[in-house]
Amino acid sequence: MLVHIPALLNSDQLAHFRQQLQADHAPWVDGRVTAGHQGVHVKQNQQLAENSGMAIELGQTVLAALERHPLFISAALPNRVYPPMFNRYQGGMHFGSHVDGSIRLLPGTGQKIRTDLSATLFLAPPDSYDGGELLVEDTYGTQTVKLAAGDLILYPASSLHRVNPVTRGMRMACFFWVQSMVRDDGQRTLLFDLDNAIQRLTATQGDEASRVKLTGCYHNLLRMWSDV
Repeated sequence: MLVHIPALLNSDQLAHFRQQLQADHAPWVDGRVTAGHQGVHVKQNQQLAENSGMAIELGQTVLAALERHPLFISAALPNRVYPPMFNRYQGGMHFGSHVDGSIRLLPGTGQKIRTDLSATLFLAPPDSYDGGELLVEDTYGTQTVKLAAGDLILYPASSLHRVNPVTRGMRMACFFWVQSMVRDDGQRTLLFDLDNAIQRLTATQGDEASRVKLTGCYHNLLRMWSDV
């Protein structure tokens, strides 16, 4: 399931992010420093140093926005979120086809997170760069994603995906992973569809007894499938 989450960040937040990320003192490093065995051979980009003050400050803004966004909560059913990271592509940089690692170590904690979902938050306007599309292979074929600045795409971390070369301008993005309360993508999709149906019944003042029954089904399925 691919879910487009619009306007996670507002225009003021985006302006601040771009000002910070384009500053001369921004601590950009070779993106391969965090690549696994598979990714190191196909990854060509730059990342903000993961433990830098800038990365932590911007990442906290993203996390706060996620906590307030009902569509993200409904789609991801988040249990834990990996600290957001930031990357940029320019001058032909790209990321070849790969699958994200299944387990990541949370920095400085010794704890591990299972990567059920991958997320990319676009930070640069799409007309400011050529190329840089995120291509995600799912059951319906290859999906091409290039969103407005501030929009986020959420997709299964088990998907084969890649980033096309950037041939003009600079693609800047935030990326992170989510350990969901429900690890199976098919089960999450059913819960997401059911939640949307319940919300539509509520918004249209549909049959109250049906809404209550469906809400009960939703929570009983979540109780059955949740790892928590």
